Amino acid sequence: MLTSQEYARRFQNLPPNQVGHAAYDWLSRGLVEGLEAFLSQAGQGDELYGAIFEFENKRIHVAIRAAHDRGAKIKILYDGDSQREGNEDALKGSGIAGLTKARTRSGQFAHNKFFVLRRAGKFSEVWTGSTNLSDNGIFGHSNNAHIIRDQKIADAYFAYWEVLNKDKTVRPTATASTAISPTPPQQINTSGDTVAVFSPRTDLAALDWYAQLAGNAERALFTTFAFGMNSRFVTVYDQTDDVLRFALMEKKGNGRNYKVQAAEVDRIRKRPNTIVAVGNYITTNAFDRWLKEIDRVQDDVHVRFVHTKYMLIDPLGSKPIVIVGSANFSKASTDTNDENMLVIENNDAVSDIYLGEFMRLFSHYAFRESLTFKKSNKPADILRRKHLKEDHSWIDGDGGNSGYFVQGFDRALRRLYFSGQ
Repeated sequence: MLTSQEYARRFQNLPPNQVGHAAYDWLSRGLVEGLEAFLSQAGQGDELYGAIFEFENKRIHVAIRAAHDRGAKIKILYDGDSQREGNEDALKGSGIAGLTKARTRSGQFAHNKFFVLRRAGKFSEVWTGSTNLSDNGIFGHSNNAHIIRDQKIADAYFAYWEVLNKDKTVRPTATASTAISPTPPQQINTSGDTVAVFSPRTDLAALDWYAQLAGNAERALFTTFAFGMNSRFVTVYDQTDDVLRFALMEKKGNGRNYKVQAAEVDRIRKRPNTIVAVGNYITTNAFDRWLKEIDRVQDDVHVRFVHTKYMLIDPLGSKPIVIVGSANFSKASTDTNDENMLVIENNDAVSDIYLGEFMRLFSHYAFRESLTFKKSNKPADILRRKHLKEDHSWIDGDGGNSGYFVQGFDRALRRLYFSGQ
């Protein structure tokens, strides 16, 4: 991550464009390379269709031009509303402008980020996720990409792309995209299928369904919320019981209702089984000797820390569910914007990968946020940060002082869940 002590140490906190390839390679973690590899599959007789919000990264332009030169048929839609100027400036001189088309009549944002590939006469693979194809999106903050190798899913994505290509307004687009991906039944089937959900939609049933799945978590729930928490999920997290609920947020709220949203997050995080971390900078002080960090690759930045949109329901259980894609878990992402989501069930490998990444980022930002808490810079508190726990009494139960053996306390729930009990 760009906002990290390791980047500051490794590259003297210089902007990546001053460091060069080494910085970009380190920040990418295989993200841009993976997309380049996906695009490199397209050649003579193949077809590649895309729908992209921010379409500005030069490396991806080069990879698409190379696929076209190999004989692939290519057509890419890009956001022609809020991102039109930036996208079209970036496409100048790329050699692929003629392969693109602006989507100009979305409800608010043509917010998709996906490519669907057709080879040997069959749609076979989809690349999708939360990653905007800009330098900030790929290198600046947390994002994910997901490849699905499934003909049924690929067919659905192409059918959805055809709807977007007509560039109609919200209502007809919502009617068509809902018909392609009807809101799944209230209980996921047990076949292990992956379900695609496309937006805009004619109603909020899909968002209600996500909230119901989250509310049905038996042991644990892990969700990233980039721009605040929709009231449906506040209700899910606002419960004191034996379900461990984690939330990782870019910020507590967004827009004119920020104060109200932030107050709700601060209230629900007081529950013993609800654990929240919010993206933050390192607070520098003389004692800890933290290094100053940069927070952007480009000057214009809307997101600094957490941009992913995924939910993990009982990821270590016998029937894990992963919900992931381009859509924030919000009303606008459901009934207004162009979006795509995947609901993946009973796939241990996928849920394990997402849980590992969630906890990596959660630990990173939970610590950073703790440095902003009241009294966190008092000398005694600074010294205490040298220790996870000042002594080893918790191993013997320590009379309940640490909370690791207190029923319903978050430390006890974590101990039980992550130890497989």
